[in-house]
Amino acid sequence: MSTTKAAANGYTTYMTDKLGPLPFCPGCGHYVLIKALDKALVKLQLDPKNVVIVTDIGCIGLSDRYFTTNAFHGLHGRSITYACGLKLARPELTIIALKGDGGCGIGGTHLLNVARRNIGITLIVGNNFNYGMTGGQHSVTTPTDGLTSTTPWGNVEGPMDLCGTAIAAGAAWAYRSTMFDKELSDVMALAIDQPGFAMIDIWELCTAYYSPRNELKRKGLDDLLASYNLKVGLLADNPRPEYSVHYKEAYEAGKSVIKPKLPIEKKYDNSVSRQTGIVLAGSAGQKIKSTATLFAQASMFSGLDATQKDDYPITVMTGHSLAEIIVSRERIDYTAIDSPDYFLVISEDGLKRARARIEKLPETCTLYAEESLDLPETKARVIRLPWAETAKKISKLSVAVIALATMLQDTGLFSQEAFATAISQFQKAKIAETNLKALEAGAELVSN
Repeated sequence: MSTTKAAANGYTTYMTDKLGPLPFCPGCGHYVLIKALDKALVKLQLDPKNVVIVTDIGCIGLSDRYFTTNAFHGLHGRSITYACGLKLARPELTIIALKGDGGCGIGGTHLLNVARRNIGITLIVGNNFNYGMTGGQHSVTTPTDGLTSTTPWGNVEGPMDLCGTAIAAGAAWAYRSTMFDKELSDVMALAIDQPGFAMIDIWELCTAYYSPRNELKRKGLDDLLASYNLKVGLLADNPRPEYSVHYKEAYEAGKSVIKPKLPIEKKYDNSVSRQTGIVLAGSAGQKIKSTATLFAQASMFSGLDATQKDDYPITVMTGHSLAEIIVSRERIDYTAIDSPDYFLVISEDGLKRARARIEKLPETCTLYAEESLDLPETKARVIRLPWAETAKKISKLSVAVIALATMLQDTGLFSQEAFATAISQFQKAKIAETNLKALEAGAELVSN
């Protein structure tokens, strides 16, 4: 019958018969699991509109459409991910993820992280030791010597203890059971009622593939549990703050320390007539990226659109650092710089990285370079400048500001005042004080 709300009795089922009977093989443990889940929901009397059953690929993934709750069905191994996303977006919802042992193997990292974070979903695993939907291949829980379509000689791997793995990762509540547990619906209700992450690993019989190949029956499940010294029942009950609640509390407590971003509004004029590309090549540790950002912000104060693309190695404070800046009065749809208008080379690292590009620079480009560098042959107009010596008098960390100030003074793309405004607004006062001196020094190099 369809779910109905009777005045006296409440919800009598959370399942619908409109699709016919459940689509499982005769004797399949998934049938028992799904019926137990329905009883658990009836016991809890949750509003179906506030319940989401999440599944992924696998035999158990056929079941969500038979419930009159909300449902979400996705890729194999990803039901935990979807469930967590739903819980974080809508913490008031009750989220139940149904998963097979195959999905636990494919999405193993998701199991580890939901346990570690304690996100408040309930995970119910239909564990039948193989991939039943695709022909009975072995999974991460297939017992050693187990016969499957991919291990016809017997599985040589050891099975994964799903509950043990989750508990080791920090699961607050974990329970192991079998499809023959008469208290299964009560256990599910208890799990669903937990405020944090709760997991039930239910050992089942796959009557299509695993059970026939291995002559596995009810006693065989008990024997397997005993052979691996695995206990059934409640294995972990360690309440701790649920992730979404804890995250919200931390956010609210720390919100006051987050400074709002100040707006960038046009304050100055510019003389840019077309989309202009600028390349700044230096070394890691010379503040190339952050200075390029300040320059781009300065252009925005001057009424221009700007983009920035950076190039640097995975290492920190060693190697090259390049920044490409585009400024334009119009919208910038193409953000690569095929032919730079201005190229600034500050250090040997930058020169080494950009040498091939410098050799191909056209006559229309102006190349500004630290005077100590040995430049390759180029068609670009070359201007050499004592940036390194100038920086020694102020700060070696301000060399990129000096270089861009030089280029800005020489080209007049926009005013030095715009650059100064960006420095003052977006940097700490002490750093800004140094960089404002660097700005003035860089401009003076081409003012005389």
